[in-house]
Amino acid sequence: MSSGDQSSTDFATMRGRDYPSIRQFTVFIENRVGQLLEVVRRFEGSNVRIVALTISDSTECAVVRFLLSDPEAGRELLERAGLAIIESDLIAVELPDTQQPLLQVCTALLQAEVNITQVYPLLSRPRNKPVVALMVDNIEMAIDTLADKGFVAINEDDLKDIS
Repeated sequence: MSSGDQSSTDFATMRGRDYPSIRQFTVFIENRVGQLLEVVRRFEGSNVRIVALTISDSTECAVVRFLLSDPEAGRELLERAGLAIIESDLIAVELPDTQQPLLQVCTALLQAEVNITQVYPLLSRPRNKPVVALMVDNIEMAIDTLADKGFVAINEDDLKDIS
């Protein structure tokens, strides 16, 4: 799912993955005023930026999910703050410049019987193109399917240098 000279990129990582993925961090916080600010403030003064964010809340707690420009440094900041975090692998794809780009993504994954459990846009635009992050039930199948349909994947290295 990469283009041009990046097609030979080796995505093998210390996490044992050989496909382009990005890490999502999930933090559980109390559902009260100021709690999100406390989490976001953890990155103040660092080079780590939040590049995507989503929140689901209930009466007593909220679930904050985010993608970071530097996941390793971000994890250290969160752990030093004493926050309990959950790390998950997601995929991210550039959206094509068409009338209904999400329809194309969803259709491709449905045809491959890949279920999407979460989706949200990135706040920044790697390579100046809109990007969505997707949690799916079968990452490898999703990546292969989307690559076959011509979609371009985004990996963690693409998140480091975006503004």
